[in-house]
Amino acid sequence: RNAFLEGYVQQFLYTFRYFCTQEEFLQFLLDRISSTLSSASLDPSTSLTKICNRSFYILQAWIEDCYSVDFATNTDLLCTLKEFISSKVAPLNGYGERLLSLLEDASSRKSGSAHQCSSTDQCEEEGEEDRKTLHSLCKKLSEDISRKARNFNWKLTKGMGPIAQYQRERLYTISSVLPKPCYNSFTEEFPASFAKADEVGPYLLIEYSAQQLCCQLTLLQQEVFRKCHPVHFLNSRALGVKDKCVAVQKAISTEAVSLKVCNLFLSKCIQDQYLLQLLRNADSISTWVAAEIVTCHTSKLQVSLLSKFLLIAKCCYEQRNFATAMQILAGLENLIVRQLPAWKILPAKVAEIMEELKAVEVFLKSDSLCLMEGERFKTLPTIPSAHVLAMHVQQLETGGFTMTNGAHKWTKLRNIAKVVSQVHAFQENPYTYTPDFKLQSYLRQRITHFKDADISALAADNCANFHQIPAEKHSRKIQDALRRMKATFQ
Repeated sequence: RNAFLEGYVQQFLYTFRYFCTQEEFLQFLLDRISSTLSSASLDPSTSLTKICNRSFYILQAWIEDCYSVDFATNTDLLCTLKEFISSKVAPLNGYGERLLSLLEDASSRKSGSAHQCSSTDQCEEEGEEDRKTLHSLCKKLSEDISRKARNFNWKLTKGMGPIAQYQRERLYTISSVLPKPCYNSFTEEFPASFAKADEVGPYLLIEYSAQQLCCQLTLLQQEVFRKCHPVHFLNSRALGVKDKCVAVQKAISTEAVSLKVCNLFLSKCIQDQYLLQLLRNADSISTWVAAEIVTCHTSKLQVSLLSKFLLIAKCCYEQRNFATAMQILAGLENLIVRQLPAWKILPAKVAEIMEELKAVEVFLKSDSLCLMEGERFKTLPTIPSAHVLAMHVQQLETGGFTMTNGAHKWTKLRNIAKVVSQVHAFQENPYTYTPDFKLQSYLRQRITHFKDADISALAADNCANFHQIPAEKHSRKIQDALRRMKATFQ
């Protein structure tokens, strides 16, 4: 009776794929509706009517909650459902028209989201050809954010300053050196000599404050996070996701991933692989952070950039954008970056942030529901680390799903569903920072430019990445060595 209120139905809709396929579940619901529909229309008080109505409610909840991962990716399943509703339900029950309308709305939302995603990808890959399309996308995004805007009193630790100040004031004038963005309305503002982001290099990052960069990186991360679904985090071992390995190798395409290894879903159950895109995006940002640092040509610039990224990460985790904070930490923990001489001359207070970030990482890994504790998650926006969340789910997936009598372990399935349902809870409370499309364009270009970079190769071309021995000291060492050798022959 209270299945919906207690979350039973939603938890079942997330986890049924561990023991049956989408086709089997749909057929079960359609069989229940077929066997009770005619009787339900005659006497609304019978048990058959209750079974029919419950089947409709579950079907509606399935469409509303999981259309993007079950129906949008399986055209045969969608056609079967539409055909059944049109031919058997609509003539006898008004609920049929409601379900068809629901399917139409869900399909429109999915196509709109896919159009936005493809436009962004084409902009990154093809550059100039898709600037008009992306400009219209950004204009729409700006309008959506404006409609949802609310007043928040963003509080940071002493010394960081309120992020809201960035939304009210623009105390810098650097538009003349920004790279050519992906938005058509901005293309005439910049000279052709600054069209490439790599010509500006990391100097532009230093001109912006940590709060400003935190805001725009958070909005970029939010774009990717809001497209994911709780189901995407299930059965991630089958996609090649492992601990200490952000995702499958970059050279392997999404289609090439084999689902035969450690596949917990039934063999015929279709699995959306958007999680790999999330993890590749995280990997790209970590690589970008490391690449920006090792390509600095002076130790002084490296110190400034290390400090900037540490402050950005601190600002991100304080604003509960744990995804970007952990991505920056991964970039800073790159083996090449950790060996840079610049760490030795980093201010002590800034260097302490590294330990804070590691403590945050330990906290995130300690408990799968740690971000849901207290009242803060209900009022403040949150973006979890996709890789950490996937690891928590993998831990819960360890072991069998059935008991000795063949019954499925509902407690285990429910615990898994509770963890992944955080995704929807966090998506309902978005960040409302004012977007800076010029800065976002620059960040996108830099991330894309370095996403496949070989950090060791980049570091090898830069003298600032190696410990330098003063010439006078070096010559003295040689003279001392020659003197010792001469003494041995006397």
